[in-house]
Amino acid sequence: MSSVKISPLKDSEAFQSIKVGNNTLQTKIVYPPTTRFRALEDHTPSDLQLQYYGDRSTFQGTLLITEGTFVSPQASGYEGAPGIWTDKHAKAWKVITDKVHANGSFISTQLWFLGRVADPAVMKTRGLNPVSASATYESDAAKEAAESVSNPVRALTTQEIKDLVYKTYANAAQKAMDAGFDYIEFHAAHGFLLDQFLQPCTNQRTDEYGGSIENRARFVLELIDHLSTIVGADKIGIRISPWATYHNMKAHKDAVHPLTTFSYLVHELQQRADKGLGIAYISVVEPRVSGLDNVDKEDQAGDNEFIGKIWKGVLLKAGNYSYDAPTFTTLKEDIADKRTLVGFSRYFTSNPNLVWKLRDGIDLVPYDRNTFYSDNNYGYNTFSMAPEEVDKEIEIKRLALAIETL
Repeated sequence: MSSVKISPLKDSEAFQSIKVGNNTLQTKIVYPPTTRFRALEDHTPSDLQLQYYGDRSTFQGTLLITEGTFVSPQASGYEGAPGIWTDKHAKAWKVITDKVHANGSFISTQLWFLGRVADPAVMKTRGLNPVSASATYESDAAKEAAESVSNPVRALTTQEIKDLVYKTYANAAQKAMDAGFDYIEFHAAHGFLLDQFLQPCTNQRTDEYGGSIENRARFVLELIDHLSTIVGADKIGIRISPWATYHNMKAHKDAVHPLTTFSYLVHELQQRADKGLGIAYISVVEPRVSGLDNVDKEDQAGDNEFIGKIWKGVLLKAGNYSYDAPTFTTLKEDIADKRTLVGFSRYFTSNPNLVWKLRDGIDLVPYDRNTFYSDNNYGYNTFSMAPEEVDKEIEIKRLALAIETL
C-alpha cells in the first residue's frame, strides 16, 4: 500500500467542539475499538498498550475507545485481549487512563462478551462453555470445532442472563469507573453476545429474552438501565452494526428486517433520553465494512439513515472513511449535522498522530494488516518511530510486560 494523500480538515466541522455526555471534545475524529491482542496472559493490559493509547491521545480533546475488553472469564475466549473484571485489571487500566487524561483527552472502554464465537478449545482450558442466546453456531466448521473438543455452545439460562446484568456487567462497569474511564461502551455489534440476543438468526429463545423484538432487545436495555444507576447514563455508549454479516449474522436476510429490530432499540434509547436518561452516544458501523472487510457499494444491504432520524443525540459512525480521500466528501457530509463523530481505526494504528495529520493535510502512512493480531511490538508501537529507527528483529522480540514493572 502507498501513502494516502489527504486535504486538510482544519477548517471543517471535524475540528469544532462537541459535548458528549458531560465532556467536551475538541475534535469529531475518534479512535473506535480496534482489537490488537497485546494484553498479558491473564488479560491485564500491558506496557505496549500503555504506549499505544498514550501516543494516540496527544491531540487535546480526542476521544479514544479501547479495543473490546472482556467483562468476565465467561466473556472471553481469545488470548491477548484485555479484561476489566479484577482489581488488577483496573489498576493497570488506571495507568493508561491517567496518561490519556494527562494529554487532555478522553477514553471509553468497550465492554465485550464473545458468546458463541469464543474459541471452544480456549474456553475448555478454563473449564467453561461458549454461551449464547441459543445453542447455535456461526458455521458448520465452528460446530465441528466445538464438538472436536467436546465443548459445545449452550444457551444461557434466564437466571444467568439476570446475573450478567446485575453482577457481571455491573462489576465490570464499577471496575471501569475505578480505572478512570470517562465512558463505557456496550459491544452489541458484529455477532458478539449482545448482537446474538438482538438478532433472530441467533436468538431462538421462547422465554422473556426471545421471540418478539421487545424480548430480544430486553437484555441490552436492562443492561443500559441498570448500569445507568452505577455509572450514569451520560457515561454510556453502545455500538451496533445493523447490516454487518460478520460471524455469519444474517442481517437483512432474516425474516425480521434489521430496520425493524434496530429501529425499536434506538427508539427505546431515545425515549429514555426524552426522560432525561439519554446515553452519551450511539456508535454505528457503516455498511461499507463488515467485521474485518470492506464491502463494495453494490453489495451493501442498506444504510443507517434511519438511526439519525430516531436518535437525536450524538452519533459515532465508523467504516472506511478513507475510501474517498483526499476530499473526504462522505465524512464532511456526515458531520454536517454537528452531532456526528467519525471513527478511523486501521489508519489510526499506522498513524498515531492521525488527528494532527487530518487537521493539517499530511499524508497518511499505510497500515500493515499482517501485524494487526500478532503479540509483539512490531507494527504496533513502531509506527511512533521514524522508519530508520525500527529494528524489526528487536521489535518482534519485544513482548507485552506488566505495566507495574516499568
